[in-house]
Amino acid sequence: MKMLLGAALAACLASSASASCNPGAVTVIGDFGQARFKVDVADTNETRARGLMFVEQMSVLEGMLFIYESPRHATFWMKNTLIPLDMLFADETGTIVTLHENAIPGDETTIDGGEGVLVVLEINGGLSSRLGIAEGDVLQHPSFGDAAAAPCE
Repeated sequence: MKMLLGAALAACLASSASASCNPGAVTVIGDFGQARFKVDVADTNETRARGLMFVEQMSVLEGMLFIYESPRHATFWMKNTLIPLDMLFADETGTIVTLHENAIPGDETTIDGGEGVLVVLEINGGLSSRLGIAEGDVLQHPSFGDAAAAPCE
């Protein structure tokens, strides 16, 4: 299992950040290099409310991208969520402004992502630390448009 995880992470880090953007993928770019995640997009009130509730497992390089219509104060909780998650809260440029690691499944404590959040990327719990993802790193996705710190080609 560890070999599979290592191989998947190596492939992820080798992917090209300059590749054209795809709405079903997010690339995280930082001092560690880059990581590309296949994502399901939650961009309506209904899909954002459901999120990853009741999901029993998620592949290493998968996640969910929550997209809002405009920047806002974003808070999350883990009610009915069965797997630990890392939450990467990003502003309108795609810069990660808050990183919450290992959110506890089922916990109803509010997780505060702060003000000015346009998107939230949820990935498997502990993966941010293993990859070296940190606040200040940048997400690349078409949702950032002209304001993107890492524009799509």
